[in-house]
Amino acid sequence: MDDIKIGTSGFSFNDWIGVFYPAGSSKASMFSTYIEYFDTVEINSTYYRIPPPKVFESLEDKTSDTFEFIVKLNKESTHKRKDSPQAMKALHESVVPLTETQKLKGFLAQFPYSFKNTYDNRNYLKSLKEDCRDVPLFVEFRHFGWLHNAVYELLDSLHIHYCCVDEPPLRGLIPAQSITTGGTGYVRFHGRNAGTWWDSSKGDRYNYLYSRDELSEWVERIREINRKASKTYLFFNNCHAGQAVKNAKMMAEILKKQFNIDAVLKDIPV
Repeated sequence: MDDIKIGTSGFSFNDWIGVFYPAGSSKASMFSTYIEYFDTVEINSTYYRIPPPKVFESLEDKTSDTFEFIVKLNKESTHKRKDSPQAMKALHESVVPLTETQKLKGFLAQFPYSFKNTYDNRNYLKSLKEDCRDVPLFVEFRHFGWLHNAVYELLDSLHIHYCCVDEPPLRGLIPAQSITTGGTGYVRFHGRNAGTWWDSSKGDRYNYLYSRDELSEWVERIREINRKASKTYLFFNNCHAGQAVKNAKMMAEILKKQFNIDAVLKDIPV
């Protein structure tokens, strides 16, 4: 198998204390513990606020030369889409400590369900890719209208990387797939809370613990994704109460057995 990276969508959660982080852990100590077990992380907090460069400088200083970051685009670039160029400029300035050390491996654009497959939105993808400059762009769609070979061909031509998802099997959402564009695979696991996906808070939306059987359903899809990719990222976004860490560990165990690889993650204490 080629390179597979497993991580979580964020790391700074108080309800991980006593589950993954030792009891009494402070916010400041969380990342140091996280990087003992993971070699990649998806930073989602940038969706809400773009931090000053010193924040990423502090994170970068703690990591090894091989650690990899994926940073989520700000909501101005994916949901509001009014002042995206300014937001992208600010984000580029923020992540300079990661780009200078070549630890930033991509931006993640997670579009809302309202972002549909239209001529204007396809053109928006082109301009967004340009605003990413030399940073790889991963895109996650929520609306099923993007499920089309012409879309995958467009993404390939723009060298944009498609993000597969595991989410509830609800009408209008994206089903589980094994699509790769741009040469890099990417999968986000959101949980399968069908009853709370539309009606409850985001915390409830992602409050889900996968079973081993549910994650095993992805073995052949991951095999297919990775067959076409030089690298594949698997990120768990079901972060409530450390469930993302538990499922990351479970997935690592499954892949270790199925693909006969020596190790994907260290032995996580959950």
